[in-house]
Amino acid sequence: MHRYLSSALMLSLLSLPVTADAGWFLDVETGMAFPGYNDVQVPNDETGTRFSLTGALDVDPEFIYRVRAGLRTGKHTFYAFAAPLRLEGSGILEQDVDFGGETFSQGQDVTGLYRFDSYRLTWRWLLVDNPGFSFSGGLTAKIRDAEIRLESGNLSASTTNTGFVPLLSFALRWKPHRRLGLLLEGDALVGPQGRAEDVFLGVFYSASDRIELRTGYRIVEGGADVESVYNFTMVNFVTAGMTYRI
Repeated sequence: MHRYLSSALMLSLLSLPVTADAGWFLDVETGMAFPGYNDVQVPNDETGTRFSLTGALDVDPEFIYRVRAGLRTGKHTFYAFAAPLRLEGSGILEQDVDFGGETFSQGQDVTGLYRFDSYRLTWRWLLVDNPGFSFSGGLTAKIRDAEIRLESGNLSASTTNTGFVPLLSFALRWKPHRRLGLLLEGDALVGPQGRAEDVFLGVFYSASDRIELRTGYRIVEGGADVESVYNFTMVNFVTAGMTYRI
């Protein structure tokens, strides 16, 4: 499915009007994802066991990558974004776990998967534009493609979800030096059934008119409390990225 979603995002972006002052850019980010808490209950009723996926299993840090392609024109920025995330672990259960209609017994050797692929279209408007400080705000349309799976021998259970999430988007840049500055940006929203935050804080360096480098800390946190699933997760990232202005 993610191939079709990525194609749709790119086609939407390429259909934007290009003006004389337009500036296309490509942004890549890579680093390590460090699992935090990951609380799960499927289904979210008395037939499911609420447990910690990262507490029950040993989940290792994983290498990640994220890609953005976009257009800046005047005070507006548009971009399409893709960020796959896959965390895997294994361990011996210390309690019985009812998950997805199956019972995984205490003492069983279990492997687990947490997958959360994110695809977004974002628009930001430059609200403040001073020589050493700028702030942009806007909206993000996010499509999530998620899966949680447990396996033990021939026993397997999983839950999947693909859905649309609207988010608020922002970017704050403080540049006290000609080439060096501080960047705070992200997408976030809190609602009655859940929340989602993807926020980066770090430093950037303007290597040239076309290339900007950055490194810092990113947090992805959130989840949902609905009838079919309860899942709230936090993942910490140490990342480095580059923006290339075409």
